[in-house]
Amino acid sequence: MTPRAADRARYDRATAHLDAPLALVDLAAFDANADDLVRRAQGKPIRVASKSVRCRALLERVLARDGFAGIMSFTLAESIWLARAGFEDVLLAYPSADRDRFAELTTDPKLTGAVTVMVDDPAQLDLIDRARDRDDLPVRVCLELDTSLSLLGGRVRVGARRSPLREPAQLAELARAVVRRPGFRLVGLMAYEGHVAGVGDDIAGRPVRSRAIRLMQSAARRELAGRRAEAVRAVRAVAPDLEFVNGGGTGSVQHTAAEDAVTEIAAGSGLYVPRLFDNYTSFSGRPAALFAQPVVRRPGVGVVTVLGGGYPASGAPGADRLPVPYLPEGLRYDGQEGAGEVQTPLLGTAADDLLIGDKVWFRHAKAGELCERFDELHLVEGDRVTATVPTYRGEGRTFL
Repeated sequence: MTPRAADRARYDRATAHLDAPLALVDLAAFDANADDLVRRAQGKPIRVASKSVRCRALLERVLARDGFAGIMSFTLAESIWLARAGFEDVLLAYPSADRDRFAELTTDPKLTGAVTVMVDDPAQLDLIDRARDRDDLPVRVCLELDTSLSLLGGRVRVGARRSPLREPAQLAELARAVVRRPGFRLVGLMAYEGHVAGVGDDIAGRPVRSRAIRLMQSAARRELAGRRAEAVRAVRAVAPDLEFVNGGGTGSVQHTAAEDAVTEIAAGSGLYVPRLFDNYTSFSGRPAALFAQPVVRRPGVGVVTVLGGGYPASGAPGADRLPVPYLPEGLRYDGQEGAGEVQTPLLGTAADDLLIGDKVWFRHAKAGELCERFDELHLVEGDRVTATVPTYRGEGRTFL
């Protein structure tokens, strides 16, 4: 029996009393992935990206482990909800225009002490000021540095379009605007290199493309390390008491941790290890989060149909954004139908061994987006479900 076949047998036994669709997290794999992130972080604390987990119980589990500290959230409403739930260090990774939540944030000392907001434009400070009635509870502020790689004199850009602040002098100028302004306190700097951390460099069957990605990422790491160090020096000259400099992501943990200027690493997807994180030369993880769909039809030889399954991930549309049929091994999509809204045909010789009601296990392309489809996660240890915990959705929280 192959390791994957053994996992399938365990998951089927653990969930034999449960009807699909359902989602699970294998705790042994989750914990092993957490250990690997800590090893790669080389002693620097890891701030957990909540969008990649979207389950309070699992956020609590990983933050109880040595090597993890703080949350990186994705909306202001989520940040406030987590802070009210007892999480004491929440960094909002994206600017917000939620005036009602800013009004709430700035009237509660518990919230202003726990939540740090992201800023890359003075207009965002103006919005916060208009939303609040008082400025005696300073808002904790983090600035974001654009990490994209600029080539050919700026004619080619590699990386996400995030912050407009690219040069150290631009960061220093905004830092001065923050420290001069009543009601704000500059505490952090963030630089997320998604083109390194979130792009696999070992694509199956694409050796030329894989080499090109590795060359790009090597150049991007060198360029960013120098520019990030300069930006940190420029901002610390304005705000010497800067508390943290955040960088990285699951795919670049060890590289970012090696930079002296960085004080903490962001990571989250590496806990679940979705399919997009299979293609890295620098690390390998264990798939920890899966979902099962039930076989509901057997249309013919070498074909079964499962209920639902059309859960594409965000990003540029493509086959890599689809969940992948994982267990049993040897199933694939019908090229004319793909992953369907209400039913999904699957092809392959493994289909002939499946019966009506059997489970087919899938891996989502991304991490936390799986939790937008399920109200709960069944936590598996060995071949038993030892707990069932709500996702954000299961707690009635859909922040985006």
